[in-house]
Amino acid sequence: MNVGVVILAHTALQRAEQAIRLWVGGGCPVVVHVDKKVDQKEYNAFVDALSDLDQVQFSKRHLCEWGTWGLVAATQEAAALLMDSHPELRHIYLASGACLPLRPVSELCDYLDARRETDFIESSTTEDVPWTVGGLDQERFTLRFPFSWRRHRRIFDFYVKIQQFARFKRRIPTGVVPHMGSQWWCLTRRTLSAILNDPKRPTYDRYFRKVWIPDESYFQTIARLHSTKIESRSLTLSKFDFQGKPHVFYNDHKALLRRSACFVARKIWPRADELYKIFPLPYNKPDEQVGPNPSSADRVFANAVDRRILGRPGLYMQSRYPTIDDEIGVTAAPYSVLQGFTEVIDDFEAWLSKTTGGGVVHGHLFAPDRAHFCDNSAIYTGGMSDHPTLRDYNPKMFLSNLIWNNRGKHQAFQFGPRDTQTINWMMAKDSNARISIVSGAWIISLFLAREEFSDLRKEAARLQKIEHAQLKILRSPFTKARVRVITLAEFVRSPMETLESIVDEISEQPHPRLAEAPTMVKLDGLGAFLQDLRNQGMHPFLTGEFPKNTDNVTSVQTQQKPYLVR
Repeated sequence: MNVGVVILAHTALQRAEQAIRLWVGGGCPVVVHVDKKVDQKEYNAFVDALSDLDQVQFSKRHLCEWGTWGLVAATQEAAALLMDSHPELRHIYLASGACLPLRPVSELCDYLDARRETDFIESSTTEDVPWTVGGLDQERFTLRFPFSWRRHRRIFDFYVKIQQFARFKRRIPTGVVPHMGSQWWCLTRRTLSAILNDPKRPTYDRYFRKVWIPDESYFQTIARLHSTKIESRSLTLSKFDFQGKPHVFYNDHKALLRRSACFVARKIWPRADELYKIFPLPYNKPDEQVGPNPSSADRVFANAVDRRILGRPGLYMQSRYPTIDDEIGVTAAPYSVLQGFTEVIDDFEAWLSKTTGGGVVHGHLFAPDRAHFCDNSAIYTGGMSDHPTLRDYNPKMFLSNLIWNNRGKHQAFQFGPRDTQTINWMMAKDSNARISIVSGAWIISLFLAREEFSDLRKEAARLQKIEHAQLKILRSPFTKARVRVITLAEFVRSPMETLESIVDEISEQPHPRLAEAPTMVKLDGLGAFLQDLRNQGMHPFLTGEFPKNTDNVTSVQTQQKPYLVR
């Protein structure tokens, strides 16, 4: 047989035994290294379970901790034992106890027999690939890493910072160009022998002993010094997530693993019984050997990483709650925020709902008394309560849930300076928000109120201060919402253009031009009211320059309530 296998095992030894029997059954001699952390009793039972296989040997045990030299030392010793015991081998395949052959071992042997001089090892310089996770690229080769990243994280980080501050830099051995790649390789006997018997090996070992994660760089680097033909790829399907942790394959990955056409896959879930039953697949020898095609699974893994990091726009969950401003979408769909229109237009919500047809028009969702849903119910779609305390506990999630629960329907709601203002920054940063404001329209409710003028003046000053602060947020360079602001005076002079834009926005399709404006509130005397406010020292600048006579923009008489000037 021309292929030998080195197995690094540390957990789920019953599955490692199953994989070893597959390798031996395919005619490959195997040398097994078992992590020294494994209990001696468990190790002895594992050895006894494989005692019926003459082709299986066990190498000296090393302590194998992630990111440390022990993994390289274990591989070196196991590989040397394998080659000494089987001088006929042409290729040595490195695998783990969690690896599972997907295709028959004999098919792998035939594939390697046709490529007798080829070394299969992923090997790239850090400048060429953005694989590294943790912020250490070239530094992992120029700094010293004597501490365990997992067991002594604080000491690890502190020692790195000291070296960076002191501008410490290790000397890389002459002729060595650091390379990185997957730990799982398949090397020719000639190349591996040259690595293990290199006269400079003590120098290389001493240097790489303090490199960070040497199992992903030692063989990948030294192979470049001795190999005559390298294919920089692994024959083992091994994918990693955005944190650098290996993806685990479960039963529902069956079709994906079959499609990859890889010879071996890592890392298989120990309880994936279905995978261990169907793999390796039967050997149907084709006219031409089909090589591994791990790229067929790349799209699936890329989408999985994106979903894990970014989630879905507007959906929040405990397992993926993003930090502030890291969302790919604050909400799930476009929505409209309408401010000031209910004050100017009589029964505006009913008119807009009828005119747009498919849109959902709510009242003031963030009113102090309750959330005014479109159907005026206490519980809305998705079990959302109208209770103000529940809503104001997390207004951002209230709005996000509303949009998520009604995907497919354009939501619109009323807003104003009397409403909960903590939602302003969220809406401003949301690219799905369509905010239309008639600034100063709140003055109409004061104009029609039957109260003392001094109280109206204080309330006008308060509301104007609130709306002015809101408009400053909407004019911030961080604003992503689509914002439309028009003063009350400008809207009264020409309401049609603004209303048509809102109707088209909510309808989300071209809409026939409005034949006439909806019924507007009678505003006779508003100009005088505004002047009285100015005379009392309150300047209503958000309303714009309001005309003295507004009879031409109203069609319904609204009884004006007197106010008292003192």
